[in-house]
Amino acid sequence: MTGVTTRRWTEAGTTWFAVGGVGPELAAAAEGVLMDYERDGGEWRRGYPAGTPGLDTCWRNFAGWAELMLRQAARLEPVPWRETLRELCRRTSGRESSWWLAGSTALAVRGASVEPGDIDLVCSGEGAVRLGAIFADELIEPVAYDSDGFLGDYWGRAFLGARLEWVGAPQAGVDSPAPVDFGPVAASRLETVTWEGWPLRVPPLDLQRAVSQRRGLTARVALIDGLMG
Repeated sequence: MTGVTTRRWTEAGTTWFAVGGVGPELAAAAEGVLMDYERDGGEWRRGYPAGTPGLDTCWRNFAGWAELMLRQAARLEPVPWRETLRELCRRTSGRESSWWLAGSTALAVRGASVEPGDIDLVCSGEGAVRLGAIFADELIEPVAYDSDGFLGDYWGRAFLGARLEWVGAPQAGVDSPAPVDFGPVAASRLETVTWEGWPLRVPPLDLQRAVSQRRGLTARVALIDGLMG
């Protein structure tokens, strides 16, 4: 794997992480993985307050895994989501972190024939901070409170062979004009399924079906219909 570059610099109290050298085969993946980064020419960049705790570790992980993350998102490399989910379950077992699954992984653990590109979690604000502590050595971005977050008050990302992403304290507005599978409506209707012996909380299928239908994901709607019987 070659071509993708990363760089870090500090200017006016802000430390920046940037990714460049993204070829056409990874461009669409970059738009998704780096959706909350600023685009500046051929680079995607994101800034953090200089001196943020754990920033050196985040940079080491970000720089080391940026290309693989993009290649996984582009489906050019396999995504070992099962191994990552097992590690998540193992590390959080018996530790309060209040997380639950959303997105395609929530369907995969029900037995749907889908290969998630990452693992999406939802939790409380306190849970987001705890997850950041549990996965401190694997973070690719620092976990911090963001009152202007368009999804929730907290956002966290780690890399454990596959991307692990979580939103903490989702905003009520995400369920408008219609409920999503990671917002307060979903949180009020969680179901528990067993995957490899682990009890996992997931959104109800009818809600995930409605979300998939709105997004035009006809193949996923058919998968969910099969699960619903």
